[in-house]
Amino acid sequence: MTYTLHFLPEVEEDVIASYVWYEEKALGLGEEFLRVFYACAGEISQNPLLYPKVYREYRRRLLKRFPYTIYFKMEDSEIIIFGLFHCARDPRTIRAKLRDRDEPESP
Repeated sequence: MTYTLHFLPEVEEDVIASYVWYEEKALGLGEEFLRVFYACAGEISQNPLLYPKVYREYRRRLLKRFPYTIYFKMEDSEIIIFGLFHCARDPRTIRAKLRDRDEPESP
């Protein structure tokens, strides 16, 4: 079964910031980062149960070649990507960001 991928808007910000950082380090490296990120996200949609739960219902997928992790949850036939975080970040900070992103906004 293939799942539908959804990205929170904050994930776009995470990805763009990482892209810019790598592109400033070496021309084309940001593009490689994007290819790896989207390839890994696509792999998640093919077999999400392959990746371990690490916090509540959140699962994580480590990126190849880059020290980043994709955090996601499964909801019915959807995969919701909640974050892209550098592996050196404090796990408490990551959990706090995931909680913040998971809470519905007040009207």
